[in-house]
Amino acid sequence: MNIFRSPLFQIPGYRRMWLSILFSNLGGQITMLALPLTAVFLLDASPTQMGLLTAMEIAPFVLLSLPGGVLIDRMQKLPLYIAGEIFMGCTLLLIPLAWALDMLNMPLMYAVSFALGTVYTIAGSASQIVLTQLVGREKLVEAYSQNAIAGSMAEVLGPGMAGLLIRVFGAPLALVMDALLLIGSVVMLRGIRIHEVVPPRSTWKDRSFKDELMKGVNFVKSQKMLIEMAATVGAWQFFAQLALSVQIIFAVKDLGLDETLVSMSFVALGIGSVLGGMAGPKLSSRFGPGPALILGIAITSFGWISLLALESYLPSLFLFSWMLLCFSWGATLLFVNFLSLRQSFTPTELLGRMTTTMRWLILLPAGPGAILGGWMAEHWGMRSSLGAAGAGTLLVALIAYSRPYLKSLKALPDAKSA
Repeated sequence: MNIFRSPLFQIPGYRRMWLSILFSNLGGQITMLALPLTAVFLLDASPTQMGLLTAMEIAPFVLLSLPGGVLIDRMQKLPLYIAGEIFMGCTLLLIPLAWALDMLNMPLMYAVSFALGTVYTIAGSASQIVLTQLVGREKLVEAYSQNAIAGSMAEVLGPGMAGLLIRVFGAPLALVMDALLLIGSVVMLRGIRIHEVVPPRSTWKDRSFKDELMKGVNFVKSQKMLIEMAATVGAWQFFAQLALSVQIIFAVKDLGLDETLVSMSFVALGIGSVLGGMAGPKLSSRFGPGPALILGIAITSFGWISLLALESYLPSLFLFSWMLLCFSWGATLLFVNFLSLRQSFTPTELLGRMTTTMRWLILLPAGPGAILGGWMAEHWGMRSSLGAAGAGTLLVALIAYSRPYLKSLKALPDAKSA
């Protein structure tokens, strides 16, 4: 299948953005493995420390999302997106530098995670608006699905690349490759042309920062669909983080997988994303974006439940890979529909504030979930965190389906109906 046959690739600039996403996600796969493996193998991090490491990456969403939304709506989104990619590359280089100088420690790891979370909060929100500007609202489901395919290709290729780099150079030095891939992402993004009119900087002093911030919050509060989705996805984030914060240390210390086997298992993330990205538009069209979102939550729960239920019967590598496949398949299906629904529903002038407000709401429970997951793993065993994640996310899916509103969303609304 030639994915470049999609009509989206006829839109000027979309091919460059798609390639940028591919490069950035390839680097992200290296970081996703290299950072926690550095903490586990070189710093002997405990489950509680691993939970805190995850929470530090989530913290900027809670602290910066709301004010960030006001700034995003005042600024051009594409330059902000590019600046974020550059800053992330420079930040990642601190890890190999500190390792080479024998100065690597957990506080530095926390600081780098916080910095990465800051980029995801500001530049990540800007990137979602750039996509809307580039392809238009009516093509968002297809665009997010195509982007998910780019991400899934990175997830198929990235773990093998990460495993080889970690095996040959060590986890800290593998992060240098991520920085190089981010340079490639920036090169692609700089070739995109988007005309955007933003308020002149000279007018900022005449506009109330607080009033603009509250306008975004009040818009989200006034829309039942956005509140319903925020509650559902926020609850999912809380339970999912119970497992996500400790699953790599679980694979190493409980399942006995080394760096190479952990890297190999993460190829399953790419396979799951392919399933989610390719099936996303069809499922959304057939059942509606709301029911498809709920189905994605249920699929993620099945991975954690089946891992624990079948642990005594199947090889550890297979089960851990299966759990990752279910997570990425379900999460891709969940977020393709979640992002498309919220972007299509919002007036253009509020996109930045809506995006950051929604990200703030859904990630507000994620930090406590990550910390609790680490604490549970250290005091009650890591299977307690995984079991609670599986049961909790399944409960979220059942509650969401029992309520009438989200499951009744059979098509994308538009901003005119807001």
